[in-house]
Amino acid sequence: MAEQFTFPKGFWWGAATSATQIEGAAKEGGKGKNIWDQWFDEEPNRFFDGVGPGTTSDFYHQYKDDIARMKNIHFNSFRLSISWSRLIPDGSGEVNQEAVDFYNNVIDEMIDKGVEPFVCLYHFDMPMAMQEMGGWENRAVAEHFGRYASICFDLFGDRVKKWFTHNEPIVPVEGGYMYDFHYPNVVDMKRAAQVGYHTLLSHVFAVKAFREKDRTGGEIGVILNLTPSYPRSSHPADLKASRIADLFFNRSFLDPTVLGEYPQELIDLLGEHGVLPDTESGDKELIKEGKVDLLGVNYYQPRRVKAKENLPNPGAPILPEWFFDHYEMPGRKMNPYRGWEIYPKGVYDIMINLRDNYGNIPSFISENGMGVQDEARFMENGMIQDDYRIEFIQDHLEWLHRAIEEGANAKGYHLWSFIDNWSWMNAYKNRYGYFSVNIDTQERTPKKSAYWITAVHKNNGFEK
Repeated sequence: MAEQFTFPKGFWWGAATSATQIEGAAKEGGKGKNIWDQWFDEEPNRFFDGVGPGTTSDFYHQYKDDIARMKNIHFNSFRLSISWSRLIPDGSGEVNQEAVDFYNNVIDEMIDKGVEPFVCLYHFDMPMAMQEMGGWENRAVAEHFGRYASICFDLFGDRVKKWFTHNEPIVPVEGGYMYDFHYPNVVDMKRAAQVGYHTLLSHVFAVKAFREKDRTGGEIGVILNLTPSYPRSSHPADLKASRIADLFFNRSFLDPTVLGEYPQELIDLLGEHGVLPDTESGDKELIKEGKVDLLGVNYYQPRRVKAKENLPNPGAPILPEWFFDHYEMPGRKMNPYRGWEIYPKGVYDIMINLRDNYGNIPSFISENGMGVQDEARFMENGMIQDDYRIEFIQDHLEWLHRAIEEGANAKGYHLWSFIDNWSWMNAYKNRYGYFSVNIDTQERTPKKSAYWITAVHKNNGFEK
């Protein structure tokens, strides 16, 4: 007998994207250079097929048609980000009126079509002028971010009611300062800790600016990529490894943004290895003021870890992997194109953890999705038959539904992404959208999943 999965009234259905990954027009409209523009200029060879952030999916010019598509597939919400370097080209100076006009037009068009704008202030795209000041290593940049946030609240806060300070703030720390997959390609745990700390302070300054305005009548949150750290076994050494992985990659931002303080165990661990960030007196009280109203959860894959097999090289740079090894669980289900495990139950585990340990904060799945290479292989009768994506979404929604039934305060589900978009170093290698994009012609074509999700949105659920 078929089972019905119906979601709560007013559930947020939609998708997410970011400015650099979708807007294009990187040298138009008065936009300043960001770190991705700079890195592509320096090392285009590090980007898949040499495709940079110049044009991407051209949302800058095609937003009206794209928002009409959102309406057609019954989105009631959509998360976009504002480009700091488009709005304030040097990050700290004059506001660019062309950018104000663009974002006003996008927001107004979305509201007109019944799609609520969820707006993120920072999605990996540091203005180059700010990076030249040291980026997040420099506390002054965090203060400039607070000013930028305040300007956004003034310009758009009369219509935007869901704000998010950062998307996945741990990722620029990992990519830019530990593992060399984001600019500025530093490998240094001490500098990484400082970057993480000032990123958190930038969040706090933005939250404070939001609270001081009050007139926005909205909510402010943060988007975190929460990746459960599952131990190989219940052996104490494996359990410790998973706890430390969780401290680094989840709790380093989850605890301060939701609970208002860092985990003491993380502070002790960083202190023991001489990599604590520099702080100022009064910061502890300041961080308590950065607690959010709403939490976005990005979930793609689990993290599986085990105790170290070998002692770390004492002469090598200290990294989180000093404390655990990654573990490949036998028989795991994989997305071979992205190299990621598919584990839908992770959504449930995250939501139950938030219910039990984080005050059941209002939350939603702000990203979840499946990137697949060469999707044109699955074209039949002019449409990509992405049944694998439908199965992926449905399986995750089933576990989300179960968490809600068990009392988790989950408000919505946003796919990554609405249309195929440019991914950092991967460019258009893996496709994620409900709509495919031909990057030569910019033509958009619905995939099978677009029709399936339309029915889910209309029915506020599905039958299986």
